Amino acid sequence: MSRTAARTTGAAPGGAARSPAPTGPAARPHGPGAVLQGVAIAIGLVLMVGGFALIAVEYRPYRVPTDSMNPTIHPGDTVLARKSDGADVGRGDVVVFKDAAWGDSLLVKRVVAVGGDTLVCCDSRQRLAVDGVAVDEPYLPKGSVNGSFSVKVPTGRLFLMGDNRLTSLDSREHLDRLSGTVPASDVVGRVAGTVWPASQLGVLDRTAAFDPVGAPRAAGPGPLAAASYASVAGALLILVTAAIGPIDGLLRRRRGGPAR
Repeated sequence: MSRTAARTTGAAPGGAARSPAPTGPAARPHGPGAVLQGVAIAIGLVLMVGGFALIAVEYRPYRVPTDSMNPTIHPGDTVLARKSDGADVGRGDVVVFKDAAWGDSLLVKRVVAVGGDTLVCCDSRQRLAVDGVAVDEPYLPKGSVNGSFSVKVPTGRLFLMGDNRLTSLDSREHLDRLSGTVPASDVVGRVAGTVWPASQLGVLDRTAAFDPVGAPRAAGPGPLAAASYASVAGALLILVTAAIGPIDGLLRRRRGGPAR
């Protein structure tokens, strides 16, 4: 009778009860697949958060309400501008600035001359000349009219024009005050790309139009493209990795095998 009871209750020969053998998913050790899945998700988080953090620290959004920069920037576009104090600005850069003489609003224009430059407008092909070098600007719309003027840009100041030269209110409208220039320190950012609307999403390529004049040259978009790609790649990696487990389990159940 005691032997039968021992077998029934699972008692050990010495009288101590034996614990039942662990069963179920909790008993299964984490395999290499689970470890790799965790590592992939961690990498995805680093890429996604790191990319967003870099963009948040280095760039600021601005909405462009007018068509003065058309077709480079359309009215209503929201652009990202890399923070700048104006010291790193070169000819050809598209900048966000605010000058008291131009009003209280932030404006977006292109730098066409910097301190010390002699700017002349225009030759028979409606091209600007900077220090005697004619500049071909491929981003301008056809039929652009620049007018006629000649200025010497004071040190530490910038001459700014919109790409839509038919309608842009820019340095040409303020020629009676320091030749229409603004302090370089009025610049708060260099435009690196457009984030809205989605149809205009993309980085603003660096222009080489003013390179023949020499330094300072236009800058590129900086790490914006790399940070954006990292964020998107990180998010996709997380989504794909997180979906592998449920998909694998579903396929195994359909085949009749054990789900991991």
